[in-house]
Amino acid sequence: MELRQAGIPGLHLRTAGRGKTSRFRQLMGSIERLKALDIPVDAARPLAGRLVRNGRLRNLLHGQATGIPLHPILTDVPFGAWFMAVFLDLFPDAGTQRAATRLVGLGVISAVPTALSGWAEWALADRKTQRVGVVHAGLNASAVLIFAGSWAARRRGRRRLGVGLARLGAVVLIAGGFTGGYMGRDRQEDRP
Repeated sequence: MELRQAGIPGLHLRTAGRGKTSRFRQLMGSIERLKALDIPVDAARPLAGRLVRNGRLRNLLHGQATGIPLHPILTDVPFGAWFMAVFLDLFPDAGTQRAATRLVGLGVISAVPTALSGWAEWALADRKTQRVGVVHAGLNASAVLIFAGSWAARRRGRRRLGVGLARLGAVVLIAGGFTGGYMGRDRQEDRP
């Protein structure tokens, strides 16, 4: 039995009970219809198109061999590194602080291939998904910059600033994760 069939409230983001569309779904629908986002979509299309022009690279990024696109797998690395760093920030000892700094750095570095694989997915999406995608990319790019600032602050001995930036980055990353999850789930549920 699928979880949706269990009838547990809150498991499905598409409805808010009694057949009503959830606020999150309404927000995503507004973003999908926001024609002002066509400007960044049109600007990014040629660059993203280059990623999928090469057939072998496209097949790798889209998971043709495995049936699983690479992007959802790669997101676990920066997401996991950054959230583990935020957890380790709760402990004041020097060894844990060094580990948190290294994890923040790992997240920043691993965000590059993660973003490239996301842009490859985005390049083949429909216009509505691409509009949500530029919001997703903007949120995630902001999170990467915030975590890069955290990494720099920590390396300069400004731990308190680094911790504060990491916490802010985590909030932005969660928002980006919701938009990304929506795109993946929406595309999956729209397939026959």
